[in-house]
Amino acid sequence: MRTIIIIALLVFNISIAQEAFHNFGNIQIHNQGQIGFHVDLQNDGPFNQNVGLAGFYNEDNPITISGTNVPRFYDVEVAVDNHLYLQINTQITNGLDYIIGDIITPRLTPNVSLDYFGNAIYTLEDDLRHVDGYASATTNQSFIFPIGQDDKFRPLITPNQTGPEKFSAAYYNEDPNFPSTFNTNFDTSISESIINQVNIEEFWDFDGRTETFVTLTWNQESQIDNLVDDLMNLRIVGWSEVENKWMDLGNSAITGDINNGTISSIEFIPNDYSVITFGSLIGSDGLTVYNGISPNNDGLNDNFVIGGVELFKNNLKIFNRWGRVVYDAENYDNTFNGISNKTVVGNQGSKLPVGTYFYVLQLPEENKSYSGYIYITY
Repeated sequence: MRTIIIIALLVFNISIAQEAFHNFGNIQIHNQGQIGFHVDLQNDGPFNQNVGLAGFYNEDNPITISGTNVPRFYDVEVAVDNHLYLQINTQITNGLDYIIGDIITPRLTPNVSLDYFGNAIYTLEDDLRHVDGYASATTNQSFIFPIGQDDKFRPLITPNQTGPEKFSAAYYNEDPNFPSTFNTNFDTSISESIINQVNIEEFWDFDGRTETFVTLTWNQESQIDNLVDDLMNLRIVGWSEVENKWMDLGNSAITGDINNGTISSIEFIPNDYSVITFGSLIGSDGLTVYNGISPNNDGLNDNFVIGGVELFKNNLKIFNRWGRVVYDAENYDNTFNGISNKTVVGNQGSKLPVGTYFYVLQLPEENKSYSGYIYITY
């Protein structure tokens, strides 16, 4: 797309004042048509059958889109040095170029967002060019939400869906203990037992009715090194609407290093959690843990061994990647050989599938807990 400065239109019932372009009638941008807005757009008439380009341009002043009718654009360019503000939902069906400046939505009204539909895409996003507030996507394809705050582009990613689903998201460069636009706080000291720590640098509001995976991104400013030394102990955690505490949402895939990377959750329903962020499993130091087992009766690594565990009263739980307990033992004695002792995974006594599992070992008399991962192969 290229920047168009001249407006050329055939329209009905439109008033153009110095302060705003006010639509009372029925506007349509036809194929190959182009319109450039240099002042506010107040839309109180149909403006949703567009197949051309709408550009928003101003070097000196902000531009606001408001009104009673939601505009739906095909292609959009944004070059507004002092922000494009949305007071009503604004829809994109093909593409948006972030040329200069960001798009700001009202965080106190999360249902007002920049909305992407179907195969719509965007380009040129970065720390200075993104949605500062809420964006939504209604699609069956993987979508990278172009969201951020305070000159930080911090995308959230959803995977392919079986059918068109709507999700929305916003990034908050805030401590979840002191959120600015929520009517409650999200106390990072309250969590389920396997969570050691919750990130206090940032969080995301992620909404949707359908179960899905989600991928979060981090950089150096996320201070992941304050949470974990080993990325296998990094988790996505969410503030449960029912439990009113932080819950583990898993670590099904991870890329990168302590300074930059991505982490994916297990499947969950976004609307069940108020906000999500990074967390860590409880500490994993002290005892010697041998993480890989291959229970094929060849005498090598047939059992899950924790060196020194026999010296303590203990409880061991092993979880699959969905957070379900597949093995539970009081006073574990290094005898786990890949066989489940819990009916939750099927028939008790069944062999567990190849893959990564997570353990939590508690030493009650020592007031210590340990956690980490096990990889089972045969």
